[in-house]
Amino acid sequence: MGKYDKLLIRIMSGSSDANIDFDEVCRLLVRLGFDTRVRGSHHIFFKQGIIERINLQKDGAKAKPYQVRQIRRIISEYGLGGDETYER
Repeated sequence: MGKYDKLLIRIMSGSSDANIDFDEVCRLLVRLGFDTRVRGSHHIFFKQGIIERINLQKDGAKAKPYQVRQIRRIISEYGLGGDETYER
């Protein structure tokens, strides 16, 4: 199991929303096919076929917990994890 698989499991489990590394989340979203645009401190992720845009900002070196919850909801809603074992 790779690093991104483990990160995806951590995000989907919901057990450590306040302890997810910001840069790793950004790389995971790119790996899931999202395009990114950076405007100041805002990292905006978007993908064809997904209505919502993901707007991330750092909280120190970590992603903000409410943003991790938003990512989890989008991954679950659009089936981006690719494996039902990621579901809560």
